[in-house]
Amino acid sequence: MSGNQPQLRGAVIGTGYFSRFHFDAWSRIPEVKLIACCDLDLDRARSLATEFDVPHAFDDYRRMLDEVAQGPDKLDFVDIVTRPDTHKAIVQEVADRGLAMICQKQLAPTANEAAEIVALAESASVPFMVHENFRFQPWYREIKKLLQTGVVGNQLLTLSARIRMGDGWGEDAYLDRQPYFRTMDKLLIFESGIHTIDTFRFLGGEIDRVWCSLRKLNPVIAGEDTGVAVMDFVDGGQGIYDSSRFNESTADNPRYTFGELLVDCNGGSLRLHHDGGITIQPLGQTERKHPYSPSTHGFAGDCVHAAQRHFVDGLVSGDHRFETDGPSYLKSIAVQEAMYRSAKSGTWENP
Repeated sequence: MSGNQPQLRGAVIGTGYFSRFHFDAWSRIPEVKLIACCDLDLDRARSLATEFDVPHAFDDYRRMLDEVAQGPDKLDFVDIVTRPDTHKAIVQEVADRGLAMICQKQLAPTANEAAEIVALAESASVPFMVHENFRFQPWYREIKKLLQTGVVGNQLLTLSARIRMGDGWGEDAYLDRQPYFRTMDKLLIFESGIHTIDTFRFLGGEIDRVWCSLRKLNPVIAGEDTGVAVMDFVDGGQGIYDSSRFNESTADNPRYTFGELLVDCNGGSLRLHHDGGITIQPLGQTERKHPYSPSTHGFAGDCVHAAQRHFVDGLVSGDHRFETDGPSYLKSIAVQEAMYRSAKSGTWENP
């Protein structure tokens, strides 16, 4: 899109904690101009609108959609950054107006409602992408490229992720950032593990079956905070998930990569380290650093910007087959649900 072409005009619904990363990313995408934002807390919406030069702030998203749609700055897309239990109603309103949308994960409190949301967007024939940004972190994009070059062989054997977030121990767990985590009946897999599921699908392909064990280590919360899982890929590889929000990482910034990843292939191994560095170790050779420079801007390697850039590229090109479109993301949710079933049954489950 050249400089003399009109910009894509967007609006953001939800101005809570994580939305700041969204606003910052939109401000650095030349084709986008945010013209409105909305939050039940109007002062908070006005504050972000002022900071990021957004002309209009509202406390009712329906009124925002109607007023902006009737004005000179007609909307092209909506960014939904609210809690999962609000998404279905918002998606319905946006779809009814024929607007493209990008919606934060999780899509909904249940898998059935998530499927209903995807169906709403499909029936309205509007572009729809789930804002699942972990697969857009620069180290995973780089690892994908390395796998495709065959630098450590042509067959994936094992993906092994070890994640220690350390934000969920103690009496005041989660209160300073996202206090509603404390009351969620499903926490670790629903809120965090879904990222790894989607990233594993990006790197290893579709998942055929899963075994999972979940625990709650902090008694002050409702849901699980620790888990291990084994996932079998359709193409023959295996994924190992080892995660805890209770125990801590040794990383200077645990929220940069959110953990470590070991990738074993038939010709060697790749390793992702806490600082975003990647090392390569072909079989029979010494491990070496892989030269690349992941961003330190924004959230987790600037992955919010990369995800939103992907969305914009799809809108501009007219190719709306986003990596995390609705049908694709339902596959990640199906794996998530299989993990919960396995944790109850103690047996392997199919998505």
